[in-house]
Amino acid sequence: MKFGFILFMLLPVLAHVYVLWHVHQVLPLPVWGKWTVVALMTAALAMMIAGIAGTFDRMPLEAASVAYDVSTSWVIVFLYLLLAFVLLDLGRLVHLVPKGWLHDNAWVAGTITTVIAGLLIYGNVHYHNKVRQPLQLATHKQLSRPVKVLLLSDLHLGYHNRKAEWRRWVDILNAEHADLILVAGDIIDGYVRPLHDEDMAADFRQLNAPVVACLGNHEYITGIDRSLDFYRQAGITLLRDSVLTVGDLLVVGRDDRSNRRRRPTRELLEGADRGKFIILLDHQPYNLEESQQCGVDLQFSGHTHEGQVWPISLMVHAMYEDAWGFYQKGDTRYYVSSGMGIWGGKYRIGTRSEYVVATISSVNQ
Repeated sequence: MKFGFILFMLLPVLAHVYVLWHVHQVLPLPVWGKWTVVALMTAALAMMIAGIAGTFDRMPLEAASVAYDVSTSWVIVFLYLLLAFVLLDLGRLVHLVPKGWLHDNAWVAGTITTVIAGLLIYGNVHYHNKVRQPLQLATHKQLSRPVKVLLLSDLHLGYHNRKAEWRRWVDILNAEHADLILVAGDIIDGYVRPLHDEDMAADFRQLNAPVVACLGNHEYITGIDRSLDFYRQAGITLLRDSVLTVGDLLVVGRDDRSNRRRRPTRELLEGADRGKFIILLDHQPYNLEESQQCGVDLQFSGHTHEGQVWPISLMVHAMYEDAWGFYQKGDTRYYVSSGMGIWGGKYRIGTRSEYVVATISSVNQ
């Protein structure tokens, strides 16, 4: 167990050494130029580690935002550099890639740089294109009228998704004129300071429908007390292992799995009015069979981001029964959202940022 943990911690370090060594080898620059590039890449990694340790909150807001964007963007650059050099090394081992390609080669260095830069530009533009996902849900339960519900997850407001961006999203959401807005966690990215400095709570109060939410793991990363304080300021109705009746809907909000003592769904639904359409908010989409066994009509979750960028998306799909999109088990329907916002650098490569517009109606309406 101890050896496995040490190996797990060493792997990222070894991967960075591997990438930086290859960068140093392939760049057609004088020695001082090679080491300058390696130093800048190392600084980006160090900046991210420092941010995790809380350094960003001690910096001016604009400087912290730049540091956040640069350091988390490096994660994506590193991923694609790692893939490129692994493929080149494999090609060299099977004699498809000449050894000279990996040493002082302007063509190889330029091609890798151009491809990664193109991916980042595409991913950033694609991230800002918020996809409207309609969802029609018919039920045999009696509703007095069709209900329009906005389903959101993973806003990740913070140093990268700032007030101007959040205001744009508010305008998009208000244009729907929904009856209710449900958020499946991770409203906060991990740093509450930028939300307070820019008074983002005031913009939540500009939404033209009531907001009901459950917690996500990033609210725990932020610090649960600080997160709860922001929720109160924003006027968000928080369901933390609790139930709320909204007209013909029964909304159940589970606490995040970060709380190991959270209550099971069956306990939350004891004595509940089963005649109402039951929506369960649970940030992380694990153990989907529990909602089916409890007679939940719709479970809405987030957390996965569908991996954010390819090929991480392939790993995420292998990890979860439903990593993204609509799914059904028996009479229970599920939607796992890839999220309206994102953690880290603003890049969507092979995935999308979305908000779900659900219309719930009785079959005879």
